[in-house]
Amino acid sequence: MRETKRVVVTGLGVISSVGNNKKDFWKAITRGESGIGPLTSFDCSLFKTQIAGEVKGFDPLQYINPKEVKHTEKFVQYAIACSKMAFQESGLDMSKENPDRCGVIIGCGVGSLRIMEEQYDVFKKKGPKKFYPFMIPMLIVNMASGQVSIELGFKGPNLCTTTACASGNHAIGDAFRILERGDADIIAAGGTESCITALGMGGFCALRALSTRNNEPKRASRPFDKERDGFVVAEGCGILILEEMEHAKKRGATIYSEIVGFGMNGDAYHITAPDPSGEGARKCMKLAIEDARLNPEEIDYINAHGTSTSLNDKIETLAIKNLFKSHAKKLMISSTKSMTGHALGAAGGMEAIVCCLTIKEGIVTPTINYEFPDPECGLDYVPNKSRKVDVEVALSNSFGFGGHNAAVVFKKFK
Repeated sequence: MRETKRVVVTGLGVISSVGNNKKDFWKAITRGESGIGPLTSFDCSLFKTQIAGEVKGFDPLQYINPKEVKHTEKFVQYAIACSKMAFQESGLDMSKENPDRCGVIIGCGVGSLRIMEEQYDVFKKKGPKKFYPFMIPMLIVNMASGQVSIELGFKGPNLCTTTACASGNHAIGDAFRILERGDADIIAAGGTESCITALGMGGFCALRALSTRNNEPKRASRPFDKERDGFVVAEGCGILILEEMEHAKKRGATIYSEIVGFGMNGDAYHITAPDPSGEGARKCMKLAIEDARLNPEEIDYINAHGTSTSLNDKIETLAIKNLFKSHAKKLMISSTKSMTGHALGAAGGMEAIVCCLTIKEGIVTPTINYEFPDPECGLDYVPNKSRKVDVEVALSNSFGFGGHNAAVVFKKFK
């Protein structure tokens, strides 16, 4: 039986509606600032929802060769940029690494809808001979991990997880397992997404899943609040450099936190709605905590899935209450989606970064727009203002359409 390795986080890269690097992102969410505003990327005047958490001011030319930008979609551009940020911060030097021991696992829920819309329009107007040759590699979800591996020169494990809103957490969990069993030394892992298009927004509007609080976008995402009316679609990316602990220590790397547990399962209930009993989410968190060899009472903070939908928030709360019992009232719980919006497949990566920074900096980020307590929720959601407090252990939840559940446990490194 092989020795189980310890896994640490040594680099972070993030792009979001509130900031396009770790410093700006952390500054905004600790201040409780919202990145949600009127949708600008296309004419949405016919849509019931006209707001989104769009990335602002991102310049792909800072990270990608100009010749490559033309046939690289935004979700891939974000992944390349975040991976380069995380790699640079980690202090890795590829001249000293075995590229076959370096991998990439990046989750993505949707891929590119924009190129599909564009090319179908071309087909209707000009026929099949005018399809863009790069259409397929531009739209497929695995191209984020593929192109990041090319950019970084990582030749080890390379794959894409696609489990809707749980994609980012599953990518981190898969990377954790590969490193834990000693099959790699370094993996860039997380999630990316950019599907704020007519098709994307139209589909979610048809599901009646989105907030229609168009006149006050910054107050639209309000997880656990009684007046919530749906989630706000967002885009962005979060990538972490995960590393086998001894490998990181030998090169003197800065360590943000240690990943100590991962749990995943399925609701087997409904394609979009969570199991009303909350059993899938409860068992998933329990699996992650048991994998970490911890007791539920040792969890200090939960970065909740917290989407701002009626069903998710009360069922996630029910799952927390059922698992943690009396400790549930002592837990600090917050949803960064109240500020960033819901970045779908990127959410797990971005929220894992929040957990790492929470542990490193001793600041718990708030759930903003929490104004009207919902009696069906009723826990400590760190309302409206961040909280300075030492956090030893943080749990990050992600639950996706199809009943996909994933939870990751981060612990202060010692």
